[in-house]
Amino acid sequence: MKIKVVIHEAEEGGFWAEVPAIPGCATQGETYEELLQNLNEAIEACLSVEIVEPKRGEKKRVLEISV
Repeated sequence: MKIKVVIHEAEEGGFWAEVPAIPGCATQGETYEELLQNLNEAIEACLSVEIVEPKRGEKKRVLEISV
């Protein structure tokens, strides 16, 4: 999967980046290499999904998914 990111130079030094396709997904790094590593971790964390099993015996099945 390819995801576009917007990389900015921070005024105080280093870099920060945001992922427009994933609202709230952003990170920073002191070096470009650190920023790229942090981006991979941030995107993975933002896309991880936790599924809670429905209770047995209920006719309705409602799943709560946190993204």
